[in-house]
Amino acid sequence: MNLDDENDLIRQTIPFANEEPKKSWMLFLSTFFLTLTFFLIVIFSKVVALQIILGVFTGLCFGRLFVIYHDYNHKAILVKSKLARVLMKGFGLFALAPMSIWNHVHNHHHDHNSQFIEIVLGSFPILEKKQFEALSKCGQRKYLLIRHPLTIALSYLSVFIVSFCLYPFFENPKKHWDGMLSFIIHVLLSITIFYFIGFSGWLLGFVLPFSLMGLLGGYIFYAQHNFPGVKLMDQKEWSYIDAALHSSSFIKMNRFWRWVTANVGYHHVHHVNSRIPFYRLPEAMDCIPALQHPTITTLSLPSVRDCLSLKLWDSDRQEMIGLQ
Repeated sequence: MNLDDENDLIRQTIPFANEEPKKSWMLFLSTFFLTLTFFLIVIFSKVVALQIILGVFTGLCFGRLFVIYHDYNHKAILVKSKLARVLMKGFGLFALAPMSIWNHVHNHHHDHNSQFIEIVLGSFPILEKKQFEALSKCGQRKYLLIRHPLTIALSYLSVFIVSFCLYPFFENPKKHWDGMLSFIIHVLLSITIFYFIGFSGWLLGFVLPFSLMGLLGGYIFYAQHNFPGVKLMDQKEWSYIDAALHSSSFIKMNRFWRWVTANVGYHHVHHVNSRIPFYRLPEAMDCIPALQHPTITTLSLPSVRDCLSLKLWDSDRQEMIGLQ
């Protein structure tokens, strides 16, 4: 796509980058209070089966709130609201993704989508096959560990606690002090629930929801840029729009999962214009022909298996490959 076509596509998305503040508040607050209700029932219920079921739904609602928080940080919703800023900053601390760190790493991701980068905080690096082979054995093991399915499954620990909180703080305490604050709040809340509520309330109302939010968020973020058919580029070839359209997947979901993930599966649309509110992404895709031919993946087990099997970019074959 040439520069004129790229500029034209961006112009076509601009009308969809206008939010409806009342709708933004309604969707945010309804999700917040639903999550809080589930959370309190799980914490105080004595019925284990109910705790398990609602613990899962609490985790799914955590995930939806996180995508709404993500939209706020992209200035897609509630931009002018001082109350929203207070609530979102509070949620960022609660969700182990404090605003200073999240904006730093996520803006970097948008600016360098599909480029070959060895390690980026909160992300899953992609190396070209020859780059990987040039690494030391230790470097290769580190790269594969970061991309390992178990690391993705345990994103609650690996991404949220370590990569979003502890590592940035110890690297730059003055700039990322909120990383340690988020971690301390999380630990104190965990201890409080365990001490006053008991083991089942702690495990099913705290650990389970956060673990599920981490698993869902970690895998979806991975699959949005690591999928069969992805196109990767070096610095000379790279363009923002080309990367958005060909290095970002469309994760096809049913209505339930679209609600849970707040339309985050429309990721190629989001990368073209991150100011489009999550509830207008389907509308933008339906109305703009250039957005209607993405590479599709799903949350089915075969699709998950295919995405997780990818390890390296092969420049000769122009595709992602597994270890051979």
